This record gives sequence, structure tokens and C-alpha cells, in this order.
Amino acid sequence: MGRRAVTAMPSNSALRKPKQLPGSSNAYHPTMSEIVFVVEEAPEGRYTARAVGESIFTEADDLAQLHDRTREAVRCHFDEGKAPKLIRLHYVRDEVIPA
Repeated sequence: MGRRAVTAMPSNSALRKPKQLPGSSNAYHPTMSEIVFVVEEAPEGRYTARAVGESIFTEADDLAQLHDRTREAVRCHFDEGKAPKLIRLHYVRDEVIPA
């Protein structure tokens, strides 16, 4: 039989979660420079955007309006000076094709 490797465990202080920033939900952001939204097109043609890791949701009739509403939603969600500098929109599209 071979020998098994022993893995050192970090100290208890290394296992503690960092403090949560004021004004944020359950996500930890040491220096939040970017927030990601998942964007989907609704069946009726509208667009929806939902933030990853934050409780932010918005919708719009077209992409230009979605950009404006997403910026507004981020500004409203975070305390002054705490909002991320960039908003990344990740577009998701499902397509079903015959086999």
C-alpha cells in the first residue's frame, strides 16, 4: 500500500470569513470594481437583468433602456461611494433546434 499525503489545515483565523461591507447583501467585496448582471430576453420581447450576488433586478423594453435602468438600479442599491465602477452585462440566450 502507498503512503497517503497529509494536507496541512490553515489556522482558525484563516478560516474566518471577512467582514461584510455595509450596504451590501451577503456578498463580500474587498474592492468591488465590477458587478455582473445576467440579461435574458423575455418571451414578450422585453429584457430582464438580475445581478449576481446582489438583490438587484430590472427590466426594459430595449437594450438602451436596459443600460440606463441597470445603472440607476446599481446607484440606488449601493451607498454613496460604494457602487462598483463597472457593470458587466452577461447576455444569456436559449435556442431550441430540432434534433
